Amino acid sequence: MLSRVADSLYWMSRYLERAENTVRQLDVTMNLMLDTGPDQLEARWLRMVAGLGKQVGMVWNGSLEDMAYNMVFDSSEPASVIYCVNGARENARQVREEISTEQWQRLNRLFHHINSPQAQDQFRADASELMASIVDGMYLFKGTTDTTMIHGQGWQFIRLGRYLERAYATATLLEVNQPQLFQPSADERSEYSYLELVGLLRSCTSFEAYCQVYTADLSPDRVLEFLLLNRDFPHAIRYCIDGAHEATDAIQRSGGRRSPDELTASIGRLHAMLGFTSIREVLHGDPAAFLHAIREQCLHIHELIYRHYVQYSIQSALAV
Repeated sequence: MLSRVADSLYWMSRYLERAENTVRQLDVTMNLMLDTGPDQLEARWLRMVAGLGKQVGMVWNGSLEDMAYNMVFDSSEPASVIYCVNGARENARQVREEISTEQWQRLNRLFHHINSPQAQDQFRADASELMASIVDGMYLFKGTTDTTMIHGQGWQFIRLGRYLERAYATATLLEVNQPQLFQPSADERSEYSYLELVGLLRSCTSFEAYCQVYTADLSPDRVLEFLLLNRDFPHAIRYCIDGAHEATDAIQRSGGRRSPDELTASIGRLHAMLGFTSIREVLHGDPAAFLHAIREQCLHIHELIYRHYVQYSIQSALAV
């Protein structure tokens, strides 16, 4: 597969996953902010922005509606939903011959929907309804991808981008919420309500799945264990790293260039760490440092993927 094709499919998938994550966190945060005191609105907003991986930018201006509108429709802001959808569609356009007609139609429809004046009107009338329709469009694209595309190298690069982006996003969300959720003071513990824990789970579309495993008796330790180490839930970090590990192996087996030892070792190390670490070990250590290490390893794996599959030299290709 050409490196430019792999690059576009990988980023198409990452952009769509990033847009979906932004929509979910924004929708949950807007609902929680309805019950937040005026003096806490800015703190909650900045926590959401940090949870999206943006430490700067999107500074609180006092208006939730305006800030949420910009988070969805400001095409100049890399954290916005429209920026990510536009980026996904542009990458898909560059490899139009590699994806199915049905994939292109679904993504193109989502692109035109979010860029239409009607979408902005719908947001002002019912923001949650618009965000639900955006997520529906993304789910349609993912389902169409899995049912209309050959499950070869291209599909595996789409999976690789999706799972790395999702693992990084979940680790970031948990790390940002770690001080309030996993190490609260006595005062904070009394204020940290059941709705906050539900909100965190809903940000990862995991409330119902969590209840099936642990019942509705929420506890911070179990929430962390579920979103970090569950092997069966698609938004859990362990599940995502397992998927990225499988996709990398499949790319190599399907005739791709042999993965370098450094890339194989990096993915294997993270895969093994999550597979053989217990929640007790995480909690007895430093959960924030553990989550930050996962983020750093995801970034390193991304760099190695780029170095080996996208930006490699002709000499290195001929040497394999």
